[in-house]
Amino acid sequence: MLYFCPSEIMKVTQLIAEAKETIISFEILPPTKGKSIESTYKHLDPLMEFNPAFINVTYHRAEQVFKKRVDGNFERVEIRKRPGTVGICAALMNKYKVEAIPHLICGGFSKEETENALIDLDFLGIKNVLALRGDAAANEKFFNPHPKGHRYAEDLVKQIVSLNNGRYMEEDILEGAKTDFCIGIAGYPEKHFESPNMDTDIYYLKRKIELGANYVTTQLFYKNEHYFNFVEKCKENNIDVPIIPGLKPLTNQRQLTTIPRVFNVEVPVELYSEMMKAKTPEACEKVGEEWLLHQCRDLLKNNVKVLHFYTLGKPQVVYNVLKQLF
Repeated sequence: MLYFCPSEIMKVTQLIAEAKETIISFEILPPTKGKSIESTYKHLDPLMEFNPAFINVTYHRAEQVFKKRVDGNFERVEIRKRPGTVGICAALMNKYKVEAIPHLICGGFSKEETENALIDLDFLGIKNVLALRGDAAANEKFFNPHPKGHRYAEDLVKQIVSLNNGRYMEEDILEGAKTDFCIGIAGYPEKHFESPNMDTDIYYLKRKIELGANYVTTQLFYKNEHYFNFVEKCKENNIDVPIIPGLKPLTNQRQLTTIPRVFNVEVPVELYSEMMKAKTPEACEKVGEEWLLHQCRDLLKNNVKVLHFYTLGKPQVVYNVLKQLF
């Protein structure tokens, strides 16, 4: 039996605290510009059989590209390839009666734009957000913040907490309406790639929680040992908020190199070996499915209350795993 999400709006921390059974959640990408939201529904419809308690929707910064003008010269323009995060969240809540959690990122957004987005989310009845720094722009080697934006996720957390307390950027707004956002942040079982060591990473994680963050969702991992060690390290540092494990199937041989490079995570020798033995795309997916199933069973055996799946592009693999688990 899976936990059924109630119809009333609830915070992630409430959902976890009140859950009688395992909570399932998913993360999706908005469709690329020009595609219908029907592609999102097609992605999610089969997975809704498992009654997810919430669905995360990623946010994507604008990218700078060069376009050729009629005179033959090039001009630099900004485009957002995946707009629609806020609208998709509202649509998911309306269609599926499920909590939708938009990502909020520092990269590419001014503080004013962030405040306006938070106001929109509050008006829509969205009570959960995931506060992230975000990645560097595609054409940049290192992260550079918006000139009028936040450099670090902890500053984004501060802004959300300020709005929860009715404090707006415009100082002449007195007794402003208070929002009531539950704030999630990211955790890295194998440390963030920019952190010099795990202790430093945990230090900054704790700072964000002390500033008002309410729960942690982890980066993907393929060795549960990393997650368990991370949770233990958090406990040692008096971090007592929920820590949700993030899970993503590895489904092809190319990912054996791209995933470690992009996400700075370890691919276990056993998984690498089995994937390299696979001779067809279907066989590769089966290897990834079996590995994810093993991870999930081990997490459940250790009383993990939430399984959060990064479904990006491969919902069928996640579906197959959940079908065998439940």
